[in-house]
Amino acid sequence: MTALRWTKQMPELKHSLGILYLNETKFSRENLRSRPRPHILPAEPFKRYPHAEKVLLPRKWDGEETNFWALLQKRRSLRKYDPRLFSRTDLALLLWACQGVTAQAGQFYLRTAPSAGALYPVETYVAVNHVDGIDPGLLHFDVKGFQLERLTSAAPGPDVARAALDQEFLARAQVVFIWSAVFRRTMAKYGHRGVRYIMLDAGHIAQNLCLAAEAIGGGACPVAAFYDDEMNSLLGLDGQEESVIYLAAAGFRP
Repeated sequence: MTALRWTKQMPELKHSLGILYLNETKFSRENLRSRPRPHILPAEPFKRYPHAEKVLLPRKWDGEETNFWALLQKRRSLRKYDPRLFSRTDLALLLWACQGVTAQAGQFYLRTAPSAGALYPVETYVAVNHVDGIDPGLLHFDVKGFQLERLTSAAPGPDVARAALDQEFLARAQVVFIWSAVFRRTMAKYGHRGVRYIMLDAGHIAQNLCLAAEAIGGGACPVAAFYDDEMNSLLGLDGQEESVIYLAAAGFRP
């Protein structure tokens, strides 16, 4: 791209909603301490469905050590899957890689992926299509209890694919990870700029999933293209206090 062409495009770019948001949430030496921060009440640090059926996950697993550098080299978005089932242990390992608790520091439960202020605004849901010992359905990952909480008992693949711009490979994956954001958890501390941190948190989690899926002989494909209201509706989310922000399909390589 030439300098002239870039200059001509700048007026359109700077008026886009995304760039306006970035500009409005910039830090500078002048505004860092003087900028007013919105008063946003915090949210509970963990989400649970107390009346849902619980699906316990194994907390120990065996596996060969894998060369981390080789995993980075192999990582590619995987959209075609072997039909064999994930085991319950496979799913547990992937969930732990995404958001497993690794330590406790005071009131904070530290996890495998970093989070701004150790606030962890991202919730994990799974659309289970093909997992041995777990019936298909939509389930919520209870991080603290390391278990799944069942929301539905119908095969979720077609509905998830339809809500994700009809990307049919999502219906064939063993599991689709669906990440939502509880915005107050981060924005109560960081204000409007907190939305930046929430999206970064989701990216850290997704990369952990991609590498863990490679480690068990599979792969994953992150997806950001979906009909927001339709995906929220599948999970019973209001789209304001909590909203879906990212997906990833995971399965074995054919």
